[in-house]
Amino acid sequence: MTDPTEPALTRRDTRTLTLAALGGALEFYDFIIFVFFTAVIAKLFFPPDMPEWLRQLQTFGIFAAGYLARPLGGIVMAHFGDRVGRKRMFMLSVLLMAVPTLLMGLLPTYASLGIAAPILLLLLRVLQGAAVGGEVPGAWVFVSEHVPPSRSGFACGTLTSGLTFGILLGSLVASWINSSWTADEVLAWAWRLPFVLGGLFGLLAVWLRRYLEETPVFEEMRRRRELVRGLPLKVVLQGHGGAVIRSMLITWMLTAGIVVVILMTPTLVQSLFAIPPATAATASSLATFALCVGCVLFGIAVDRFGVERVLVIGAVGLVAATAGLYRTLSAAPEYFTTAYTLTGLFVGVTGAIPSLMVRAFPPAIRFSGISFAYNVAYAILGGLTPLVVSLWIRAGEPNAPVYYVGLACLAGASAAIWAAAKSRTSAMVN
Repeated sequence: MTDPTEPALTRRDTRTLTLAALGGALEFYDFIIFVFFTAVIAKLFFPPDMPEWLRQLQTFGIFAAGYLARPLGGIVMAHFGDRVGRKRMFMLSVLLMAVPTLLMGLLPTYASLGIAAPILLLLLRVLQGAAVGGEVPGAWVFVSEHVPPSRSGFACGTLTSGLTFGILLGSLVASWINSSWTADEVLAWAWRLPFVLGGLFGLLAVWLRRYLEETPVFEEMRRRRELVRGLPLKVVLQGHGGAVIRSMLITWMLTAGIVVVILMTPTLVQSLFAIPPATAATASSLATFALCVGCVLFGIAVDRFGVERVLVIGAVGLVAATAGLYRTLSAAPEYFTTAYTLTGLFVGVTGAIPSLMVRAFPPAIRFSGISFAYNVAYAILGGLTPLVVSLWIRAGEPNAPVYYVGLACLAGASAAIWAAAKSRTSAMVN
C-alpha cells in the first residue's frame, strides 16, 4: 500500500517509465502486426498452387512459432539480466525485435526466393518471439526496481498499458493501410510499410534506451556482491516452486483476458451473433483503448489497497463484465460496443498482475523467476486457449468464452489469496 512518507516519482523515474512504456508499445506492435497481414503473407510467401487452407495454416504456424520461442528467449535473457544487468537485456530485447521486423518488410517473396522465403520468415519470427519473451518480464522488473516500492503498482500498470497499446497501434496501422490502398496495391507493396515503420521506430527505441540507467536495486546487489552465482533458474526451481506456481496461475488469468476478450471476441461476435465486421472492429479498438486505461487504474489501486485485494476484486469484475458482454450480445446487441468497452476496462486487471510476480521473487533471481513462470505459462495457455474455446463452442456452448474466463479468473484469484496467506505467515514468523 502507498506510504505517504515515501517520495513521489522523480523526474528521472518519470523519464524511465515513459521510455520503457514507449519501447514496450513499439515492441508489441512489431510482434502483433504480423497477424493483421496473415492473408497477404500467405499469398506471397508460399507456392501459388498450394491450397488456400494450407497456406493459411502454414502462415499461422509461423505466427505461432513466435509464441513457442518466447520461453527460450525469455529464460536466456533473464539469466544474463540477473547476472550482468537489467539495462543491457532491456536494450537487447528491443533491438532483437526491431531488426527482424525491419527485415520482414524488406524480405523477398516466394516468387523471388522460392522455399527460402518462408524459411527466412520463420527464422525472423522466432527472433521476434525470443525478443518479446525477454521484453515483458524484463520491463516489469526494470520499472519496478527504479521507482519507490510504494509506487511500483503504478509503474507496472503503466508499463503494461504501454505494451497493450502496441496491440491497438497495430490494429490502427493495419486499418490505415487497408483503407488507403487497394487490395492489389497492398499485395504488391503496401503490406511492407507497417513492418518497415515498426523496424525503424524500434531502432529509435533502442537509441532512446541508451539514456536509461541501471536499476538501483541491481547496482546495490552488485556493490554488495549479492548477485546469484551459478544458474539463477536453478535457484528459482529449487527454492521458489510456490512462487512459480502462483505466477503461472495469475498468468492464466492474464492470457484469458487478452486472448479471449481482446483478441478472439471481435471474430466470435461476427460468427455467433452476426455483428457486422465494421462494428466489431470499432468496438475492438474502443475495448483495447479501455484496456490501456484500465491497466493504469488497476496499477494505482495496487499501491492504494494492496495487490492481492485488487486482484481478487478485479478477477470477480472481469468475470462479471465478460458474462454481461455475452448476455448483452444475446439480449440487446445494440449495446454491444458499450458493453465491450466496459469489459475492456476490467481486462485492465492485467495491469495489476505483474505486481504480484515482482513481489513473489527476491531481487537476485527476480528476472529469471518471472520470465520462466510467465513465458512458459503464456506459451502453453496462450497457445491452447483459442483451441479450447473454439472446440467448446463447436460442442454447442456459445457461452464458452465466459466459462473459460471464469476458470482462469478463479485460478488468478486463488493465486492472489495464496500470496496473501503466505505474506501473513511470513510476517508472523518475522
